[in-house]
Amino acid sequence: MEPNPEIDVKLLELLACPLTKGPLTLDLHSGELISKWAKLAYPVRDGIPILLPSEARAIEVDGAAGE
Repeated sequence: MEPNPEIDVKLLELLACPLTKGPLTLDLHSGELISKWAKLAYPVRDGIPILLPSEARAIEVDGAAGE
C-alpha cells in the first residue's frame, strides 16, 4: 500500500490526538499523522485520517523523529 499524504491543511490544523488532545504533525514520507506525546502514528487512507488508537502504530520518538 502506497502512502497517501493528501490531507487538507486546514483540516490538519483542527485535528488533535484523541488520547492526549495534543497536536498532530503530518509525516509526508510515511503518510501518517504523528502524535509525539502519545508516541503513535495514525494512518491516512485516501486522504482521510484514521484517528483510532486501535489503528495507530507505536513509534519511537526522539529529537529527530517526525521532523
